[in-house]
Amino acid sequence: MELDREQLKPEVLAYLDRIGYHGPLDGSAEVLAELQERHLHAVPYENLDILNKIPLSLAQEDLYRKIVLRRRGGYCFELNALFGWLLRELNYPVTNLFGRFWRDEPNPPPKRRHHVLKVEASGTSFLCDVGVGGIVPRRPIALEEGRVQQQGAETYRLEVDAFFGWVLCEEKSGSWQRIYSFTEEPQLARDFTMASYWCEHALDSIFTQIEMVAIRTPEGRVTVADGEFRIFTADGVQTFSPQTKEEYSSALLTYFGIPLKPAELQWLNTRSR
Repeated sequence: MELDREQLKPEVLAYLDRIGYHGPLDGSAEVLAELQERHLHAVPYENLDILNKIPLSLAQEDLYRKIVLRRRGGYCFELNALFGWLLRELNYPVTNLFGRFWRDEPNPPPKRRHHVLKVEASGTSFLCDVGVGGIVPRRPIALEEGRVQQQGAETYRLEVDAFFGWVLCEEKSGSWQRIYSFTEEPQLARDFTMASYWCEHALDSIFTQIEMVAIRTPEGRVTVADGEFRIFTADGVQTFSPQTKEEYSSALLTYFGIPLKPAELQWLNTRSR
């Protein structure tokens, strides 16, 4: 059933405006896909609060202030939590799930440290995820074992492991490689607190070591890693490294819409610029 925008909460309308979605709200799989893809193009993945040692909050009202009002981004425990809230407000049945991130894991099997969403739409269960900095599905993935699901130049499928549950895989160089796995045990919002705290504070957590910023673009994607900005398009990759905090602040705003002033880039104090 089509939702009347005039009946929606102001916070929901502001969130839809944040991701640039002004289309129908009929609870369909197609609308779900549009919401996810627009989210990935509008809200960056970033861990800058962690590097600045600003405590994270997973409370819905705090996430809303950060991501919608302050136009910041976040990582999986923040982004998927708030996206799940939006989908529920739009009458999608949503289940929070816990996952293990396999891609680039040096010591498999990995610990559980990834938040994903199971969403029902048009009679089908989908995997939805707006909380990964690397290349992952732009649109929801139907929860069907072995089905090859093409998204532009990217190819995905879900496998089932007797212990790890659903395993999202990507095709690379003619072989299937694991991205992450998850089980279907429903999680409460508070169930992610300990994993997020580890990511935020552990010395061996990648999130405490270097900045990780990423966003999808119509031409490809833009990322930041260890001070280097990388602009990916069909023509290749352009890179540059800002030499001052002012240049870095300007680049964050230009490419990611992140409004951090030079004085707020505290983690850069440990680098010579």
